[in-house]
Amino acid sequence: MEVGQPSRTALAVARARAQHQTLDDPRVFTDPIATRIVAGTEPTGEFDRGVDAEAARVRRLTIAARSRFADDRVAAAVAGGTRQVVVLGAGLDTAAYRNPHPDVRYVEVDHPDTQAWKRNRLREAGIEVPPTLTFAPVDFERATLADGPAAAVLDRAADTVFVWLGVIVYLPRAAIDDTLGYIAGRKADLVFDYPVPPSPEVCARAERVAAAGEPWLSYFTADEMRTLLEGFGFTLLEDRPAGELLGEYGAPTAHPIGSGIRLVHAATR
Repeated sequence: MEVGQPSRTALAVARARAQHQTLDDPRVFTDPIATRIVAGTEPTGEFDRGVDAEAARVRRLTIAARSRFADDRVAAAVAGGTRQVVVLGAGLDTAAYRNPHPDVRYVEVDHPDTQAWKRNRLREAGIEVPPTLTFAPVDFERATLADGPAAAVLDRAADTVFVWLGVIVYLPRAAIDDTLGYIAGRKADLVFDYPVPPSPEVCARAERVAAAGEPWLSYFTADEMRTLLEGFGFTLLEDRPAGELLGEYGAPTAHPIGSGIRLVHAATR
């Protein structure tokens, strides 16, 4: 991303969630705030230029599926007593604004530029920041969760769900290890996605994203991810391809994009 500018991929993801609300049937994820948060923003069509309609549809569905997967795991954790949710690399995520529980606290962690832009967008769109939400600006390329604003606002004693969507692919391995190490030191659930080594279809998109200044850096096989998580002391509860989840959500697809992203639920207990 450009210094002083919001993440262009964060805006593209939010726009995909908004488009999913009206373009896709069945709808696998409902987000009434997504359309409001991107309304009036400049389109980010450079990532879908030259992509056929089916690939664009499956990409939208994959983004929707990962959000639903995260929402469902957070809801289960909250039902079990968890009262702190940390969204890492939050971008234009809207979970904290859809939170129905006045006693469940959200913390959004993201790059300072993206976070400042988001807060301005919320004001422009008339979306109120709930009192249950705290912002923690962190540049993961220069700092970790263990220092700076995030460390100051997180309750280390509280059971926590960490949600980490659409981030790992942009991080070097050292930053991934730092984050996993921090989370492993507490009682927590971790929900995230990661890409497998890319197919030609996915490589083409990776090239477009890299041209926008946000290159993809990290890929894992399922076996590599299991080894990584177990090495930090996590118990792997689920590791599933997005396409499999879409089948469960009533929108089956055999497109390679659906198999190229995997969704994980792990825990430190």
